[in-house]
Amino acid sequence: MEVLAALNLGEIAGTFSKMGMFPVFDLAYYIVSILYLKYEPGSVEVSRRSPVASWLCAMLYCFGSYILADVMLGHSPLDYFQHNSHILLASAVWYLTFYCPLNLFYKCVAFLPVKLVLVALKEVVRCRKIAAGVHHAHHAFHNGFFIMVIVGYVKGSGVALMSNFEQLLRGVWRPETNEILNMSFPTKASLYGAVLFTLQEAHWLPVGKSTLILCFTLFMATSKVVMTARHSHGSPFALVESWVCHLLFGSALGGAEEEHHHAPAPPSPLKTKEELSEGARKRKTKKAE
Repeated sequence: MEVLAALNLGEIAGTFSKMGMFPVFDLAYYIVSILYLKYEPGSVEVSRRSPVASWLCAMLYCFGSYILADVMLGHSPLDYFQHNSHILLASAVWYLTFYCPLNLFYKCVAFLPVKLVLVALKEVVRCRKIAAGVHHAHHAFHNGFFIMVIVGYVKGSGVALMSNFEQLLRGVWRPETNEILNMSFPTKASLYGAVLFTLQEAHWLPVGKSTLILCFTLFMATSKVVMTARHSHGSPFALVESWVCHLLFGSALGGAEEEHHHAPAPPSPLKTKEELSEGARKRKTKKAE
């Protein structure tokens, strides 16, 4: 029975790893990516004021990881734009998300049950990109294990790493949102996944590549779906990271955050009569308008 189960798992993993991503999975990836773009402050205003800037931001959200990885490997950043079908599909999603009459497309894909399915499909693409990035770097730099990790990491989270550049296209500059300083769950998971796939590529991990792709995809999809359903931004790695940071660096990662969250807020200064009267005047003006 155990042998049959192992064979069945191997067959399922092999079939899953050979499954094509275009167009269903890629479509879900583009929808969720551009949906997150629409959540960004000022993105709707930019789409009305400058459709070209909005389209460029959407393309960065969809293909930023490919662009950044190509630059790091010495290729042209425009290489991926030769795939006309992908560009046209992503452009159609961008147009429907921002310009569909009555906002119908946005309302459909933002409906939570539909969004959960799309999020799960997006994580399938993310895991496949991490594995492909590590494999590509392995062929270019056979013994460059750090390069393999970096390229796999960029392939999985390049969009987030380019977020500051994308903000500039929208006329926004928020350096405090740097993804390296404030790593989100997908960015951390992409880094850990890149390490795992590099160990597997170097034959230091006794697991087949297809099995690793299947297991890591299930972990990523399940975690992201649960976090989206609960509207949570917490990371499943938080507890382990706090212990590791305490062990290696002498301070727990969660401890600093607890101090930050529980620190008493500074007392707000009392408003003067002039400020109060100015505020009342503004409220009356706004009401009249």
